[in-house]
Amino acid sequence: MVVLREGMCPGLEEDLIRDLRAADVRTVEDLVSSDIEELAQKCSTSYKALFAIRRVLLAQHTAFPVSGADLYEELLSSTAILSTGNPSLDKLLDSGLYTGEITELSGGPGSGKSQVCFGVAVHISYQLKQSVIYIDTTGGLSASRLLQMLQTETSNTEAQMEALQRIHIFRVFDIFSLLDCLHGLSGGGLQQASGGGGSVKAVIVDSVSAVISPLLGGKQNEGMSLMIQVAGVLKTMAKDFNIAALVTNHVTRSGGGEVLPGLGASWSHIPRTRVLLERLEEAGAAGRSSLRSATLIKSSRQPCLVTEQFDLKWWSRSKEGTSGKRKRDETDS
Repeated sequence: MVVLREGMCPGLEEDLIRDLRAADVRTVEDLVSSDIEELAQKCSTSYKALFAIRRVLLAQHTAFPVSGADLYEELLSSTAILSTGNPSLDKLLDSGLYTGEITELSGGPGSGKSQVCFGVAVHISYQLKQSVIYIDTTGGLSASRLLQMLQTETSNTEAQMEALQRIHIFRVFDIFSLLDCLHGLSGGGLQQASGGGGSVKAVIVDSVSAVISPLLGGKQNEGMSLMIQVAGVLKTMAKDFNIAALVTNHVTRSGGGEVLPGLGASWSHIPRTRVLLERLEEAGAAGRSSLRSATLIKSSRQPCLVTEQFDLKWWSRSKEGTSGKRKRDETDS
């Protein structure tokens, strides 16, 4: 109930409010549901003036119905799709990472989670000319690695440096520091990061499980609570600032030996899209293979359990054609 008070709209003065209360009209709901002609006589005011007040209050306080089609159009106009830079992953993700949502990459050690995150960050900063927040919780990210990937995009040193400046790196090693970082970004940090050219379109947390999983298990209710707080801030940030959130997660095995993303059932509801990465062995290949499989295990848009194969070297191959050789890549954990 919204109580009528002076100044809510033009014409709603103290004397009229006193007369309305004498007629037992105290709230906006009372006024809009009254017989205006009868009420005007009781309050000794003009029907025209009271009708105008009623119309303004209706516009201010009535919840107008919105059709599903209108909501869908609004979603289409506000959502952006960010290519990962890799055609196979984009196909699996229905064109790429969607702003306003959380996408999760899960996988075991050496599955390529961080390598994919590096590639996504470089592609968004260089090709899309947008800023990226990269939150590193394991110490695995290095500027030299990003520069190496950028050097395969362009030989222009100035362009490389501009792209690097659009990747903003935060290093946190516990869940409290992660929460402080996320709150700081929501409270103005995202706008500051946008100042250097290109708005922030992606926040990457690699890895979210590294700071959460040590607090889970047993009777550690605090760990569950902190995990839900992290999820809440990430979801709100993605929606309010129209950015894509990309997080990485470890894997566990079920009783039957099935590989599953970590952090349990409560976390499973948080990401809109979940992808499981696994290493593929190349027949006759010497050393560690750079081939990976990506399986879609949760999606609101695509059929699940679809698998695409890709090469981690995709983001580090020469784009300019000046080098006939592909550089040998590191594979990450």
